[in-house]
Amino acid sequence: MIVATVSGVANQRGFGVKSFLALALVAVVALAVTGVWNPFPGVWDWVKRSEPISEPDVVWQERIGGTPRSVTIAGDAVVVEQRTRVEARSLATGVQLWERKADWAAVAGADGTSVVAVGKLLVKGYELLDPVTGAVLREVDDAVAVWTYRNLLLDARCAGATDCTLSAWDPRGTRPIWTAFLPGVSTSWLADNPDLLNTRRLTALRIDEGLAGPESVPPLLGFPVDGRVHVVDTATGRVLQDLQPGRDERLSVVGGRLLRITARSVDGACLFGLAATDPATGQQVWQRAGINLRNADNAGCAQREDPQGSRNVLIGLSPDGREAVVDGYTGRLLQVNQPEERLLAVDDRYSVVRGADQRTIVGRELAAGRDRWSRPGGGKTGVVLTPYAAVISDEKPTRLVAVHPRTGQELLHLRTAANALAIGPGGMVIGEGREIGYVRFGTGVGPGAA
Repeated sequence: MIVATVSGVANQRGFGVKSFLALALVAVVALAVTGVWNPFPGVWDWVKRSEPISEPDVVWQERIGGTPRSVTIAGDAVVVEQRTRVEARSLATGVQLWERKADWAAVAGADGTSVVAVGKLLVKGYELLDPVTGAVLREVDDAVAVWTYRNLLLDARCAGATDCTLSAWDPRGTRPIWTAFLPGVSTSWLADNPDLLNTRRLTALRIDEGLAGPESVPPLLGFPVDGRVHVVDTATGRVLQDLQPGRDERLSVVGGRLLRITARSVDGACLFGLAATDPATGQQVWQRAGINLRNADNAGCAQREDPQGSRNVLIGLSPDGREAVVDGYTGRLLQVNQPEERLLAVDDRYSVVRGADQRTIVGRELAAGRDRWSRPGGGKTGVVLTPYAAVISDEKPTRLVAVHPRTGQELLHLRTAANALAIGPGGMVIGEGREIGYVRFGTGVGPGAA
């Protein structure tokens, strides 16, 4: 009897403790849900946070709704373009600032002047949004295409098949700076940044081609329209040339010059020629023979692509098979590599090459014609040059590194399999799948490195 009594008391006590704990848990959950009291403010953030996408860790990391098509740092915001929508997040915290349905998005302007152009495919018009607030700054209902730059926004309107106008705007302006007439319309003029006749950039695995966002508008732009090329002065809106390329010729506008690139098939080989004219006068200003710009198909030497290059420079092979960097304005050879060297990245100030030993990469200053820095880099090392840094992707170990383009000083060093998506004056956005995060310069490097 005594044992039975003790057992019964024990069971009653156990039931009482369990009931009390259950009731207490319900009360805590109710208080937390209603916002009255939350005893564990960081628990849910800890539970929902994904694994860090880099080591050292990023400043913030967020999961977005879909895989990003483009990411751009626009002042204090990070603009993320996805398949059917666009959103902006705080550069400082990663908190979502706004979200809109859109089929395409592109950033124009820089820092405090940045705007986001958004629109729908196969629908005329676009809206300009403030990247921080998402407020509509300007709305256009009849444009068929938009081109975005750091200091200019261009749009095209077509009243008919042979009646189109091109307008230039300050990114936050309310009146066009100039308007030019373009006879005809290209069927490829849709949405944001349709192809113009310029150069193709060198690319690298795990580094987004649009890493640094919009660039400054070149002095001249080449618009392809119905098989012809219209060269437009971006300062005044004057159409300087309206040309039909020859049978073996491709036209490109680089460094303020109109380039005539020829590739003729002779005895099974391609013979290359390159000549530059001043579009304002039509006078030839320089020419070079034998430079292979690597844009010709071996079958018949048909030129199906723009030449490789960046900003004011072109990349090609000299007659002896060595890679060369050519100034588009003067025609001067800015750099000629050694036979075993390979160009990885170039702009109009610097270049990065893989050394002849295949185990180092070397940064060079084009104006000085000398090496500035070198560091280890294997056969799978990729590089992209931006105004803020030379971004390097490596494997074994898998990492992303940013260095000063002139000195080679490390600005950040991450052990990560993520991609470099966007870069700004203070750091870089990286991403893997739907996860994106921001890392500041100075991360992963020694004191005083950034």
